[in-house]
Amino acid sequence: MATVDMDPEVARGLFEEGATVVLLGVPEGTELGIDYKSWQVGPRFRGVKMIPPGLHFLHYCSSNAPDRGGETGPRTGLFLTLKPREILLAHWDPKEEDLDFSATQNEDEVGRVRAVLRDLDPFLGPYPYEVMRKWVSLTDRVNQELATRLQPLSGRVCAFSDVIPELQLTHTKDRDEQNLPRNDTECQSMREGLDRLPRMKPREGTELRFSPIPRQTYPPGATPAQITQCSLDLSYALDSLLEKHHQQQPLNVLGELQFAFVCFLIGNVYEGFEHWKRLLALLCRSEEAMRQRRDLYLGLIAVLYHQLGEIPPDFFVDIVSQDNFLTSTLQDFFQFASGPGVDGTLRKRAEKFKAHLTKKFRWDFEVDPDDCDPVVVELPDGVTLD
Repeated sequence: MATVDMDPEVARGLFEEGATVVLLGVPEGTELGIDYKSWQVGPRFRGVKMIPPGLHFLHYCSSNAPDRGGETGPRTGLFLTLKPREILLAHWDPKEEDLDFSATQNEDEVGRVRAVLRDLDPFLGPYPYEVMRKWVSLTDRVNQELATRLQPLSGRVCAFSDVIPELQLTHTKDRDEQNLPRNDTECQSMREGLDRLPRMKPREGTELRFSPIPRQTYPPGATPAQITQCSLDLSYALDSLLEKHHQQQPLNVLGELQFAFVCFLIGNVYEGFEHWKRLLALLCRSEEAMRQRRDLYLGLIAVLYHQLGEIPPDFFVDIVSQDNFLTSTLQDFFQFASGPGVDGTLRKRAEKFKAHLTKKFRWDFEVDPDDCDPVVVELPDGVTLD
């Protein structure tokens, strides 16, 4: 790990008051990082020191030795909320290729580490303070309670899901009982071959627990006109999500947006990107909510300002070009933000944000949307249009 030039007095204060994560037995060559920076572990590495209190994301990838190919495995990460002077202790489990933090619960063992902390100092890499401001800007809405609720029950955020078959079909007779195609006959088409593959599901406890985006965007008993209106203005669906998952703190939905983004950007979890897109579309296309929830949308602009500056350039092209998702979603947002009944401060902030994006990315938000395209909505059972 690279050292950071720092005033000795500042460094001493951070060493005394910052948290320390002691990681023992991590194999040399492992890619390990905290928050927005990662390193290749060297032979002397024993952990990270001088970590500012608060929320952090520790992540790592196991790797083969150079003489065995040197391949790097998928990234695993976990969110930690650290207190001043706190010590977390973990041992590398070579069988699981993962960090085992159970030693943190052993007060005697942690006490022994604290007693020799100064001796460990040369083997501890300093927290990368040069990226602290960027990390805080991406996570300032995520608190410990929210992170605990959204992360998998296993406590690990994994780039590749641990999946198992939905049905245990060990023998041919098991497939017969489920009326599924047998595997002992030749496939007649690609489709048939795909149908024979087992259907997989995430292993229980390993999936991220994002708030489900409501499938039904209109209230029960809605008329066809109301259904159409609710397909154009998603405020009912947004209110339903906030009522069910963020009732006490509606602004926590911004924390969920940040959590999903970090899982994608740093954790390499594509599911995080997909949820970020769906949640962003819900927020940007809720016209009535924009008039009623001023603070939420002022916060959304701040969150997006920092996020859009951090998307990797190669992926950014995909985000913009894929169904024109980002520009069309933001175009709806800016259109609603300039509408009647919107708070003046929010309107001005949206105008500045729009000008910033236009200048930085050369996006054209003035292109007329396809207002004349028909909107296709699904009517509930029993409702017909005369």
